[in-house]
Amino acid sequence: MKSYLSLGVAGLFLASCGNESSNTTGMAYNDRESGGFQVNLDYEGQQTGPGLVFIEGGNFVMGQVEEDFIKDWNNVPRRVTVSSFYMDENEVTNVDYREYLYWLDRVYKYDYPEVYEAALPDTLVWRHEMSYNEVYVENYLRHPAYNFYPVVGVSWIQASRYCAWRTDRVNEQILIDEGILNPSNDQTSTDHFSTEVYLYSSEPYTLQDNKGLEDLRPNSPNGPEGRRVRIEDGILLPKYRLPTEAEWEFAAYGNIGARVYDRSTDQNKYTWNGSSLRNGSKDERGDMLANYKRGDGDNMGGPGWLNDQADITMQVRFYPPNDYGLYDMAGNVSEWVMDVYRPLSTMDVEDHRAFRGNEFQAFDEEDDGFLAKNYEPQYERTEDGDSVLVGLPGELPKRDVTVEENLDRRNYQYSDYRDYVDGDIQSSIYYESDELEEGQAAMYDYAQTTMIGNTTRVYKGGSWKDRAYWLSPGTRRFLEEDQATDFLGFRCAMDRVGFQNLEEDREKRHEAPARHDFRRYRM
Repeated sequence: MKSYLSLGVAGLFLASCGNESSNTTGMAYNDRESGGFQVNLDYEGQQTGPGLVFIEGGNFVMGQVEEDFIKDWNNVPRRVTVSSFYMDENEVTNVDYREYLYWLDRVYKYDYPEVYEAALPDTLVWRHEMSYNEVYVENYLRHPAYNFYPVVGVSWIQASRYCAWRTDRVNEQILIDEGILNPSNDQTSTDHFSTEVYLYSSEPYTLQDNKGLEDLRPNSPNGPEGRRVRIEDGILLPKYRLPTEAEWEFAAYGNIGARVYDRSTDQNKYTWNGSSLRNGSKDERGDMLANYKRGDGDNMGGPGWLNDQADITMQVRFYPPNDYGLYDMAGNVSEWVMDVYRPLSTMDVEDHRAFRGNEFQAFDEEDDGFLAKNYEPQYERTEDGDSVLVGLPGELPKRDVTVEENLDRRNYQYSDYRDYVDGDIQSSIYYESDELEEGQAAMYDYAQTTMIGNTTRVYKGGSWKDRAYWLSPGTRRFLEEDQATDFLGFRCAMDRVGFQNLEEDREKRHEAPARHDFRRYRM
């Protein structure tokens, strides 16, 4: 963990000799005698979390670059700006996901076994009516031969929960490495580390307490030491999450190296330079640059020359990375992104940090003092009558924001904006239904009157099962968020806070991120 968190706690706040003071009041920062207002004056910028690569943002033309031979017109090109962010070098693998399952089983097994069961990938996605695939059903997730192959059979909902779990484990390890918390191997369903509980609960966090941070408030109830880390300290990382569609597409193109630009779209066709699907370098000439299906019955070439060496998925990092150092942004498996699907998304969303799918929530503060350990798992009932787990025990419960508390806001008033300007009452664009009363918006019947609804999510990139057309980052498809397939996986992303460059100066062009030495492993 020390490799990605370089700030030590001991010297974190103390430029506290009193020589730094407020331009507002003249009072010294980090000085108990001046009131004890603490400011991290030694912050060196956001550190890169485990598994992530920094993606410097910018503007690009998002949308179709291939001929739209399907004629669904669901990705009209449009220029947008993407903020800098971080993204996983490779897709989440089977061993990554099994580590998550192991933790869930260890922590929730006795009190809430349904939490573990809800996270299990659907291994039956490998079955097909006219293929013999039982070897994958029985082995793909758990056999060591597939350790570093991308996990599949995971729904959008499951992938999102994995991201939340990963946030907590990474931040917990950061606090342990800094000596703020002690390791704890006996965490239980309601007593385990949660980033949100640690930061926002009114209940003291004592489960893993070690020394805490120095508290300079003259009237501190904890004394001079022992306070919890705060966001202002700059120690904890932002949340891991799924990338937005715009972020994923932007990162896939890797427009920081020597690129060939198409005059009309400002984009390359694939995630690498040029339009060939084979490697042109001297040592690797002729090797396939991605894992995809060449044609009917041709998943990997012929005997004696298995040109991509994979009839299904392949271990991550087997094919060369793009200029950002990201592997398998074309081929191997398609990947979930955060967005709710609409055919005209690029025309509807903002041109900065484009995204459809906002559901605004707030912590549900109860009269019992906002004690996380008192909360049981939270479930919601779907339209089909199924019970869906939406909140884990030991986590702070959340609620949708209400119109009443946002009456004075100009930027938003409602909680759910997934169908904004495409079916909602507020924008007065909706589909009529004979089953509804006259004048009633069909948003209450949206999923029955169209093929897509507010639980339909976008996935990007071609897979081992797809033809070359889908390898282009501009293509997009959709699937219900509770569904899973044998060709769909995911990777995580994280926001970049503060400087959009890696350097805190005005240098506009920076060196490309460090890339792993690539070597093709002969099987």
